[in-house]
Amino acid sequence: MNFNGTEPNEEFARIPTMTSEQTLVPAGTTVTAKGDGQSIDVSSASNRVFLVTLSITKIIEQESLDVAIFGSADGATWEPKSIAAFPQKFYEEESPLLLDLSAHPNIKFVRAHWEVARWGRGTETPMFEFGVTMKEVPAQILQEARAEAKALA
Repeated sequence: MNFNGTEPNEEFARIPTMTSEQTLVPAGTTVTAKGDGQSIDVSSASNRVFLVTLSITKIIEQESLDVAIFGSADGATWEPKSIAAFPQKFYEEESPLLLDLSAHPNIKFVRAHWEVARWGRGTETPMFEFGVTMKEVPAQILQEARAEAKALA
């Protein structure tokens, strides 16, 4: 799939509700310009902490990818600043990010936003193939992690 950030895409028009793992950007999505992934409704999530995974499967040299997560109360108007962001990426890799929405009770929808850049010789058009998924972190795992962190402090 090619998304240049300006053409609407029917697949992104759907807004699924949170169940187990959700797709913010479908795996294998090829981008050459900035854009947004599909909106995910997180209002039905029993826990407001999520594991977001960025999987970069193809790149060309001398380029960068910035992926951030934005939130919305209604799925139409998006916060001007991201609520979480991956560090800037330059290589094929898989990166996890913990998204804690407990401090953002008004956020009911999230989506990924990406920016791409290219420099050096060759084509000036960047190209990344990647995907972004999101999975709710079970409350029991969070409780165990907090207890372990407290014991180590």
